[in-house]
Amino acid sequence: MLSQSTACIDAIVIVELAGEGRRPVTQYIVKRLLFSVVVIFAISLIVFSAVRVIPGDVCAIVVGDRVTPEQCAAIEERLGLDQPAPRQYMSWVGGIARGDFGTSLDQNRAVWPEIRKRIPVTVQLTLLSTLFAVAVALPIGVYSAARQDRFADYFLRIITIGWLSIPNFWLGVMLILLLSTWFGYVSPLGYAHPWDDLSTNLQQHALAAFALGLALSASIARITRSAMLEVLRQDYIRTARAKGLRESLVINRHALRNALIPVITLFALQFGVLFGGTVIIETVFNIPGLGRLLLRSVLLKDYPMVQGLVLLFAVVLVTINLIVDISYAWLDPRIRYS
Repeated sequence: MLSQSTACIDAIVIVELAGEGRRPVTQYIVKRLLFSVVVIFAISLIVFSAVRVIPGDVCAIVVGDRVTPEQCAAIEERLGLDQPAPRQYMSWVGGIARGDFGTSLDQNRAVWPEIRKRIPVTVQLTLLSTLFAVAVALPIGVYSAARQDRFADYFLRIITIGWLSIPNFWLGVMLILLLSTWFGYVSPLGYAHPWDDLSTNLQQHALAAFALGLALSASIARITRSAMLEVLRQDYIRTARAKGLRESLVINRHALRNALIPVITLFALQFGVLFGGTVIIETVFNIPGLGRLLLRSVLLKDYPMVQGLVLLFAVVLVTINLIVDISYAWLDPRIRYS
């Protein structure tokens, strides 16, 4: 919901910028930064309130089921849970400003170091998934648009619709079962860091990246086709063809760049969604990333960890939206900030 609503607001802002063309880029960036701060503030309030209504006893999480009232009171005092909610929120925000995200209830460790060491794992999985999606989707979308209403176009559209309908967690489970049953292949167990054993690391991420990126490749392919069809009907494309330019040159140099604007938007937003939405895939493939940590924290009601993770995901999404907005002017010369 956050990415969809933000994208709608961003589209309105871009239309205003294209129409007026007089606002300096610095003013625009400052405005977007202020808007981003408001969004993150709203999300922090929501997650701070939501994690406190999740069923579960904090004292039981810290000590165990046989906790005495005296122990529970001491725990609540140490964690600041005996204070009013507004004071708890201000204390949490003040700690974040100092780089202190709190202490995990489950492991009794600082939240941020635990999150920080898992960020590269999720980032690698997300990058591999998106790179796979783009490598597959762009050729399919461009070729399908160039062969509009022909057999290849219909075939590729059917394939991409099928990819969209496959849940990534089901695909991941099927890949594990089929490869192990038919070919006797099982991904290496555990987790290998890429700087220690790159080959094993890629084997551990390959199936997960494929399962996670397949649906994204279908979405990118379909929007690439639609954008290419719209661009190919423009007058400057007909002029380029009338000049005798090769069809490959017309498509790659004149059409594809302008068609990339909605594609880049979808790609960037989906990258943020994948970054925060790897919960099931990381669990299926036993990858120790942020998604798996979030699932464990929610189940244990480790609210300091949940708050830190959700806030991180929000910052990533908002930052990606800002970068996409600024990149519009480079992608399309008709859009200017000043």
